[in-house]
Amino acid sequence: MFDVLVIGAGPAGLYAADRLSARGFSVAIADQMPSPARKFLMAGRGGLNLTHSEDLEQFLTRYRDAESFLSPMIESFPPSALVDWCHDLGQETFVGTSGRVFPKAMKASPLLRALLRRLQENGVRLLSRHAFTGLTDDGSALIRSGSGEPETVPARALLLALGGASWPKLGSTAAWVPVLEKQGVKVTPFQPANCGFQVAWSDFLKDRFAGTPLKRIGLRIGGASAHGEAVASGKGLEGGAVYALSAEIRETINNSGSAELFIDLRPAISTGDLAGKLSRPRGKQSQSTYLKKVLKLHPVELALLRENGPLPENADGLAERIKSVRVTCLATYPIDRAISSAGGIALDEVTSDLMLKKLPGVFTAGEMLDWEAPTGGYLLQACFATARRAADGLMAYLTTNPSGKTS
Repeated sequence: MFDVLVIGAGPAGLYAADRLSARGFSVAIADQMPSPARKFLMAGRGGLNLTHSEDLEQFLTRYRDAESFLSPMIESFPPSALVDWCHDLGQETFVGTSGRVFPKAMKASPLLRALLRRLQENGVRLLSRHAFTGLTDDGSALIRSGSGEPETVPARALLLALGGASWPKLGSTAAWVPVLEKQGVKVTPFQPANCGFQVAWSDFLKDRFAGTPLKRIGLRIGGASAHGEAVASGKGLEGGAVYALSAEIRETINNSGSAELFIDLRPAISTGDLAGKLSRPRGKQSQSTYLKKVLKLHPVELALLRENGPLPENADGLAERIKSVRVTCLATYPIDRAISSAGGIALDEVTSDLMLKKLPGVFTAGEMLDWEAPTGGYLLQACFATARRAADGLMAYLTTNPSGKTS
């Protein structure tokens, strides 16, 4: 019998197994995929943004409604501790110009290999192609290997780290939801997070500019704003600046049926200064040529301006249009295209140690829980911090309950 069976070989499950096994607990990890951390490796293709170096007080606000829930865990395992853990695995890190923290290797595979080596050295058993199918009456996990019947893997306690519902091809299928709901555990329905949004572009914009980047723009919806880049796709709008506001856009759509997003094509220039530049004589130039010369507007930006109707002829009106291009977002992209998901196990269903109140000896961590965060290192930081809290909770539980949940 193992001390702990971890179900899910993503970053949360692997980190918890590392912490538990380093303290002498016997651990097995079951995962339905043929190899571990598929989504983690996919994230690493873009450089593996581990965490962020900004002030912790500001860092914690990124978790919006879940800030009070996650703050104690992240304060106990802050970004500096995550960086130290990476260094302990022999993986150096650096802080980028944006404040984001990356491994020097700029990919996930070296860090994953180092972690898997240490898990093996500590006796952790990795059970690949082992799918979680349910729970027995005593809280043991039912695991199916291949096409056989589900069987239990004897363990004194369980850690569920099965992820959310985005990128199901990489393992986050949310197939665990009905299993926990059957046990009376409340699960908030999953929705896309850090995702793109459908927009009814004109045929001209779709045909000419689908896939074209929009660089150094500002976005705002209500009182929320973001700066960065986006992409006008054939279906809508996506990219980093959009993802930063995805929660606000999604909730506005949920409440109102659509969301008005405003693009500032020249955020570095005030409306007044822009109007001043546009007051220069145009001469015989067409309006498009004039805007290209005076403001260096790109063709896709000119197309966006015209999505809102004919361009104003006066400088003030034209400046206001450039600073506030209205885009109507109609729906999120499908969840299987989202970077992450919102929703999951309701936060009042777990103790402060992340044990399920209705299932003693069963803990959870990572994106299974009902929190969301923007990209920029906040997603992984919370996954690791919740995994640490769950691991510490498991150790305390097993110390006070020597026979575990099967007693």
